[in-house]
Amino acid sequence: MQTKLMMRVGVLAAWAMVASGLGVSQAHGASAEHVSVQWSQVTGASLATPTLQVVVNPLLRPPSPVARRALKAVQRLKANDVRFVPWLPYPQLAVAELYPPSQGKTFWNFKLIDPMVRAFMHASDDRPVIMNFSTIPEWMFQTKKPVTWPKNPDQVTWKYEQGTQLRDESLKTLAGYYARLVSWYTRGGFHDEYGHWHASGYHYKFAWWEVLNEVNFEHHMNVKEYTRWYDAITKAIHKVSPDTKFVGMAMAMGQSPRFLPWYKYFLNPRNHAPGTPLDMISFHFYASPSAKASPSQWPDIFFSEAEHFLTLASKVAQYRKDESVNTLLNVDELGSILPFDTAPKLVRPIPHMYWNLTGAMYAYLYVRLAQLGINVVGESQLIGYPSQFPSVSMVNWTTGVPNARFRVLQLLVRNCGPGDKMVHTNVATAAQGAQSGDQANQLFAQAFVTSAGAKQVLLVNKGESPIRVSIPGAAGAQEMWVDQITGSKPPATRTLPHDEFSVGGLGVAVVKLK
Repeated sequence: MQTKLMMRVGVLAAWAMVASGLGVSQAHGASAEHVSVQWSQVTGASLATPTLQVVVNPLLRPPSPVARRALKAVQRLKANDVRFVPWLPYPQLAVAELYPPSQGKTFWNFKLIDPMVRAFMHASDDRPVIMNFSTIPEWMFQTKKPVTWPKNPDQVTWKYEQGTQLRDESLKTLAGYYARLVSWYTRGGFHDEYGHWHASGYHYKFAWWEVLNEVNFEHHMNVKEYTRWYDAITKAIHKVSPDTKFVGMAMAMGQSPRFLPWYKYFLNPRNHAPGTPLDMISFHFYASPSAKASPSQWPDIFFSEAEHFLTLASKVAQYRKDESVNTLLNVDELGSILPFDTAPKLVRPIPHMYWNLTGAMYAYLYVRLAQLGINVVGESQLIGYPSQFPSVSMVNWTTGVPNARFRVLQLLVRNCGPGDKMVHTNVATAAQGAQSGDQANQLFAQAFVTSAGAKQVLLVNKGESPIRVSIPGAAGAQEMWVDQITGSKPPATRTLPHDEFSVGGLGVAVVKLK
């Protein structure tokens, strides 16, 4: 998870002239980048849903005003397939059974977990969600001594996850835990290990359940072991929630070729128990500069790493086609992480330009992944803060107000989605006539015919300097955009007076043609 931004006086001055009605063309006398579209030449249909993930941490706990504002923004966003992840740094916020059953007594406790789930489900407004209680109770593993956790539920610990070998190799205990967890929220309660009924009163609908998280790292699993766990867990959950579909893998380091064999193995139905559903798989990507790289170098680094990730994503898409063509693909953690997040001695202020940079990278990858047939593209993550990956945050962690990363997602959710037709789009640069997909080109463009029949062009400025753009027929079109000037404000809107206009540095724009 990472983001990068930087404000330049020259950028501000140039954009001020644009906002006051002057074009950057008049201000700088440079020639424009020409975007040409062949509207009748469809290159593919987008299946991609733009969305985000919500990771549990203390700031998400009601009645936190930060959580209230952030989740209100999610509710207004109206995105489908939002991912909800209680995870390992906060055992009391993520694990519903911290002690093993013993002598006829169980220790199920949802007191701290339920308020967060209720708030999230309220924000979802009955739209489909992806639930992932990724942290397994540590008492299920063989460890040298019992694993402990802080008494304060808001105190972070990175030592809870320790075991690598389950005590119950039959997987009955593991699968039973997840079946009861799902039953608690979908069937009004569950019968515990001794047959006693625990009532919850909840009857939520979970469209998706993701089975564990970053399984190539957590608990040091191998793909054969994870596949066996996945089969057992999905079978048990299906008995209590037959309409729930499943997401597998949640692979870390999506840009690393050394994990490609995992995808090929897991996607092969012959490696699963008969009848096991392979509804969807997921994988993750975070761009990250070195600590020595200056912010001025970040745009090149981010988009270069994005290209490497796309190469791997295309191979995953091919494995899906070869092994399990009906399985959906989900990149449900997509973002950037600054090196200062995990090295306290290097902590420094996050430059303003970073938030727009990581937002621009997300918009770029959304389109490129849609071209590969990816079904869900989830920006990571709603709330981060110092000590908890601040550079991944999509809101201001002191106020809960969305930042530019969230605003870019808002722009995409409003204007893009499954059913859009991608049409042939070319960008002729002033320098060399590069194509829109050419990494050397500062401007990226993709035209769509939306499911409602509207014509629009998505533009991404991958550089810090404003860039002039020319689109035939743009005069009179509506433009919505996010850049370093709009910052954390909602996407700006204007009617374009000419075919030629400017896109701010690290800006993302949607031009809706008449």
